Amino acid sequence: MTGDSPAALLEKDVESCYNKGVDLIRHDQYPMLQDTVYLDHAGTTPYPSSLIEQSSRDLMQNLFGNPHSNSPSSQLSTRRIEDVRLRALRFFNADPDFFDLVFVANATAGIKLVMECFRDQEGGFWYGYHRDAHTSLVGARENAAEHRCFRKDEEVEEWLQAQAIQGPNSHSLRVGLFAYPAQSNLNGRRLPLSWPGRLRFVCHSNNRRIYSLLDAAALVSTSPLDLSDPSSAPDLTVLSFYKIFGFPDLGALIVRKDSSFLFDRRRYFGGGTVEMVSCINESWHIRKQVSLHEQLEDGTLPIHSIVTLDSAFDVHKKLFGSLTSISFHTSFLANQLYKDLSSLHHANSLPVCIIHKDERSSYEDSMTQGPIIALNLRNSRGEWISNTEIEKLAAIRNIQFRTGGLCNPGGVASLLDLAPWEMKRNFSAGQRCGNEDDILGGKPTGVIRLSLGAMSNIQDVTAFARFIEEFFVDYQCSPEPISSAFQAASNFCVETLTIYPIKSCGGWQVPHSLTWDIKPEGLAWDREWCLVHQGTRTALSQKRIPRMALLRPSIDLERGVLRVRFDGQQLPASIPNEITVPLSVDPSPFQDASSPKTSACSTSSRVCGDSVSARTYTSPHIAAFFTAALSVPCTLARFPP
Repeated sequence: MTGDSPAALLEKDVESCYNKGVDLIRHDQYPMLQDTVYLDHAGTTPYPSSLIEQSSRDLMQNLFGNPHSNSPSSQLSTRRIEDVRLRALRFFNADPDFFDLVFVANATAGIKLVMECFRDQEGGFWYGYHRDAHTSLVGARENAAEHRCFRKDEEVEEWLQAQAIQGPNSHSLRVGLFAYPAQSNLNGRRLPLSWPGRLRFVCHSNNRRIYSLLDAAALVSTSPLDLSDPSSAPDLTVLSFYKIFGFPDLGALIVRKDSSFLFDRRRYFGGGTVEMVSCINESWHIRKQVSLHEQLEDGTLPIHSIVTLDSAFDVHKKLFGSLTSISFHTSFLANQLYKDLSSLHHANSLPVCIIHKDERSSYEDSMTQGPIIALNLRNSRGEWISNTEIEKLAAIRNIQFRTGGLCNPGGVASLLDLAPWEMKRNFSAGQRCGNEDDILGGKPTGVIRLSLGAMSNIQDVTAFARFIEEFFVDYQCSPEPISSAFQAASNFCVETLTIYPIKSCGGWQVPHSLTWDIKPEGLAWDREWCLVHQGTRTALSQKRIPRMALLRPSIDLERGVLRVRFDGQQLPASIPNEITVPLSVDPSPFQDASSPKTSACSTSSRVCGDSVSARTYTSPHIAAFFTAALSVPCTLARFPP
């Protein structure tokens, strides 16, 4: 092994663009990734151990006071905050003479701050946003006087051309805001960065007041953002640093100083943003005027997070060199993963993976495509495979990714061809954010998202492709297509019947010797119970807690009890590996004096997003068993009859 840094090794491996240095640092720098395939870097990327070590030393060796004071510790905080602010601007090639940076909690907080300022404009504001916008951008429309969703790039192009020749209209007299993501967080498509500059040019030539807001959070996690040209840069840019470095949890709003007047009408003020405030007899205040960030950073800044950001810049550069190097590396991996998944076919030649790639993007061109793959799977009969089932199997193999609508309503509706009426129907049928209703009306309601990061390696790519091949490629199906004239047998019989007494836990096969009731609500004893979090009273699901599959319920009709066995590792000595619960709705008459009391009380619980008056068992023995098995504070609840 040489003494070269990972960044130097990348420079030596430009031909493949794969950073071999990542393989050298993963064990020591990212111990949390051992035996794990992590493919959710678009959500947040892991932080390196050296970042925690360096930031911890910094915090232990220095006393940081509240910057709204003149003590030495406070002045140290002020100096460090301003140094990091400057460093953050330079990280994006933003000249501090032309840009200011406002620290916020995350990109969403930055969007909300912008929205509040536009909302306070005289006459309100016009708002235009792109179909691929994150929910945080979409939500700003609720405060606009008028809004428009651009359904495709061509509509934006036509709109930009119209601004140069269009006369006064309903929204030309009020301030406008055009917002879009630099990269779709759903499928990684990269949108044109030329739109803000072109918008500024046509509006200036026609005396129009429409400004640009760029959501750069997804883009800058693995790619550079160059703000060196103020004339073509967005008026407002939001991002989240934790998507780049993993830690700290901090975001930024970068503002062109020529556009800072947009915040003059902001009404709210908090501690630290004003020079003087009068409350008694008169109500007035004087805002700080030295810089924009002083006017917008309400209250005490997250001092320690900002100081930690300084260490994050140091460690990131040492490990990876630059975002340009990371872009090469992640683009190489994404292209390889795309090729591997595209090559998977069933024995009848049907593709396994339906990859939702925009026709204008290419995994061989980082200008048009980021390191994200959005897909759904089909079986050999062409039927959609549940994303929830895929995610459960992946969790057993320690493969982590994200599924669902991914907070991108316009993008997912477009990719899956979901009309508004279908989305309303799905909601009425019970679909909620995070639940398991992922195929409704013959269509998936969400996608699988695989996103790569700076510390991803080729083993991650190979492992996921092998996982899909092992579990979802059918090599035994007939290569002949299924005939539409297939004649079904006239007689059917049920060979096995499996019920799931506790929602999201293991199934129990009904013995052949038993007859089984079918009630109006379904099979008897099926999903009669659920597990609820003791704090939130929300029903637990296997999607979020895969260990629930190790709980094995069974119905003992002879003794009149529900038996629950835990098939995982040995529980603490004080906790049995199996418990019993009376089947009776009111168990108290059937308990002997020596058995633990299993009474239940009615409480409101949330199941699949709906409020249900479930009966929660109050026995500490029941709660202790399930809590020990799942390492989650929970207890058993029974659905109302």
